[in-house]
Amino acid sequence: MSLLTTLARLEAIRSGHAEPLATVRHRHLAERPMVLVPLATAVEDGAPLAVLLGTDRAAPALHFVPQPLNRERRAEFLAAFADDLLPYLESFGAEVELIEGSEKDAETGEKTLITRELCADAPQLVVPNSGAVRHLALLGRATRFRRTAEDPDPGPYPSPTRVPLLGRWLTHLTERAQVPGSSLLLPLTGLLARHWATGQSFLEDQHLAAQLAWHAPPPGLTGAQAAELAETARDERGQLLHPPAGPATDPRFDEKELAPAITRYDAALTALRQAQRQEQRVPEAQAVLDRSVEQLRELLLSVLLPTWQDVWRGLELLRTLPPAAHLPERWESDRWSYTGHRDRLAAGEPPQPRLDDAVTAARKLAQREREQVRLDVQEALDDPLAMAERRLAGEAFSGVVTELVPEYDTTGRSPKPRPLLTVRTADRPHADPGREVHRAGGPAAQKAEITAFDPAAGLVTVRVLNGMGRRKEPEPGSLPEPGEPVTFTLFELTVRQSAPLPEPDDTPWTHGGPPSAAQNSTATVEEWA
Repeated sequence: MSLLTTLARLEAIRSGHAEPLATVRHRHLAERPMVLVPLATAVEDGAPLAVLLGTDRAAPALHFVPQPLNRERRAEFLAAFADDLLPYLESFGAEVELIEGSEKDAETGEKTLITRELCADAPQLVVPNSGAVRHLALLGRATRFRRTAEDPDPGPYPSPTRVPLLGRWLTHLTERAQVPGSSLLLPLTGLLARHWATGQSFLEDQHLAAQLAWHAPPPGLTGAQAAELAETARDERGQLLHPPAGPATDPRFDEKELAPAITRYDAALTALRQAQRQEQRVPEAQAVLDRSVEQLRELLLSVLLPTWQDVWRGLELLRTLPPAAHLPERWESDRWSYTGHRDRLAAGEPPQPRLDDAVTAARKLAQREREQVRLDVQEALDDPLAMAERRLAGEAFSGVVTELVPEYDTTGRSPKPRPLLTVRTADRPHADPGREVHRAGGPAAQKAEITAFDPAAGLVTVRVLNGMGRRKEPEPGSLPEPGEPVTFTLFELTVRQSAPLPEPDDTPWTHGGPPSAAQNSTATVEEWA
């Protein structure tokens, strides 16, 4: 946690409401996001109980498992879930734009012009918290290897074709959610915590209702009191008014409400099967079963609807912030990710493996590290509050230009401008002489070198090294004039590419080595098991 975030949390405790950590919105919000509130059972880690989803706040769709221990009921739930979610995910794959680029031939080294498709937009899933992301990842792992009736050996319980397809999409979205700055799958609590600080811990912020209570506490209550009320307030039946859906359930709800409702369903189902065997009073038994299912539906809906409304309230709150300048660039990266997965599915590639090989794992790690650096830099450039964190850490300084002294480098065939800028600042950067700095908001990649720093007077002198054009004199507008504000960073504003990694077949034996043909065959069978 940075110093500025700590100060904001302390200020939230003092003021009694959430304090801003950003002046702009740093994540993309789609015009038509898919809000998804999952609910898991306490029977088994990742076992689905229900899900409430939809793109219309007033018309959510509920799918649930009347008996989570029943394999057939769980399969029906997954099929219904896939039928609702997949059309939304696939609807963005048709409209594309053509992007021209070049590709280098591996043998000849010659570059050829190629045209690639990029989906014009991409889906966006919004879930209550990070626990919901983990639950969806477990669902994806449990379904993407399911056998279907189209497989050579479907087994005794073949799944509909769209169930493993749902698992592959969930796996892709949850893996993409681990890439810093991605917006394909957003946990709302983390998104709110990035833009506002509450007076509670990050773990307490995972309760969406408690986190939102800090933003608009009821009259006469502080944010802490409103959050405590959201976490603990119960009705006359002893049930929470804001159940922690997404995906955990309240133990008292499990004991007093859910377990009896499932027991009634089991008894009604047993009675129906007995009536069918005896061929007596089948309609009455079916009516009892239908009522037990409807009671379960109403019960689960009462648990999920408060969180459903909280997610939409959080989205409304986020839309009050203007979008950051670099958002389109990061969303384009998400669109490329979506397009690539669409193409892999169309090409008939197998599901994502349970474990990545060494090269793939290294590539994912390098990508996430690179994207984290890119995100930190872009947020600092887009948001004065984010830049203030870097200034407090001594990684940047802002001030006013007090003097501009023209100087030239005469070591070459023609003199090059190397002017000296003196900046008056109240910051305390780690400005050692000779250290490279970068001008934020100036010409692209304009670098300078610190020549002197007087902490007592608050004066930093830098020598500008590039970004002034190719003429003997700096181009107009390439340098700040005396009296203008300026910001320099001690970190680079462009992300360096990591070293290339070998192909999986060229992996050295110390990292697993190239898999043999027999291993490939076995791995393929296991992946589809």
